[in-house]
Amino acid sequence: MSGRQPEGYQPYEDSLTAKVQGKLMQYFDIMSEGKRQSLRDKETIQGLVSDISHQVKTPIANIKMFTGILQKHQLPPEKQAQFLDTMEEQIDKLDFLMQSLIKMSRLETGTFTLHMKEAPLSDTIAQAMSTVWAKAEEKDILLTASCDSAITVCHDPKWTAEALGNILDNAIKYTACGGSVSVSVLPWQFYTRVDITDTGIGIPKEQYNHIFQRFYRAPQAAAQEGVGLGLYLANGIVTKQKGYISVKSKVGQGTTFSVYLLS
Repeated sequence: MSGRQPEGYQPYEDSLTAKVQGKLMQYFDIMSEGKRQSLRDKETIQGLVSDISHQVKTPIANIKMFTGILQKHQLPPEKQAQFLDTMEEQIDKLDFLMQSLIKMSRLETGTFTLHMKEAPLSDTIAQAMSTVWAKAEEKDILLTASCDSAITVCHDPKWTAEALGNILDNAIKYTACGGSVSVSVLPWQFYTRVDITDTGIGIPKEQYNHIFQRFYRAPQAAAQEGVGLGLYLANGIVTKQKGYISVKSKVGQGTTFSVYLLS
C-alpha cells in the first residue's frame, strides 16, 4: 500500500505468505499502471485544451478588432466590405476548427461508428476529389485519378473519403499554381494501395514522424491557412480500419502519401 516491496519477500517460495504477498504485488502493479495511465490522460487533456486555446485565440482576436473598428469609425463602403470579408474568413476558420475538433473528439473517444462494407474504391475516391475540385481549379492544378471501377475493398466509404479528402486538400494547399495532384490505385495481395502524389514543396525526412501529430504545422507550411488536424484525422481514420499511411517526399519536388486499405 505504501509503494514499497514487502521486506523478506520471496517470490519463488512455496508458502502461504509468499503467495499472498505475490497477489498483493500483482494488485499493486495493476493500480500503479492505472495511476500512470490516469496521469497520462490528464496530461493529454491539458495539452489538448492548450492547443485549442492557441488555435482559437487569433481568429477571435481578429473578429473583435474589426468589430471594434466598424463600431467606432465611419469607414467608406469599400473599406467596410473589406473588413466584413475578413471577418467572414475568420468565422469560417473557427467553424472549420470546431468541425475538425468534433471529428477528432469522436475519433479519439471511439464514439463514431464505422460502417464497413465491400464497395468500389473509385466511388470513394470520386467523393474525396469532389471536395477539392474548386480549390484545384482556383490554382490551375491538374487533378487526376486512375482507379479501375472493378476494384473493391471492405471499408467505410464516408470516413475513408474524409481521410483521402484531407490528404488531397493538403496536397493542393502546398502545390504551386500550375502544378499537379494525382491519385492512383494499386491492388496488392493483402492491401490495396492508394497513392496521392503532388508536385508541391515537399517534406523533409526528419518531419515524417511529426506530420501526423495533432496540431502539427511544419515551419515551411506556416504561411498557409490550416490548423494541423487534416493528416492527424486521416491517419486515425485509416488506422481504425486496420490500414496505415506512409509518406515519401523530396523537398522542392513533391510528396506521395500512400494509403493502405485491407483488401
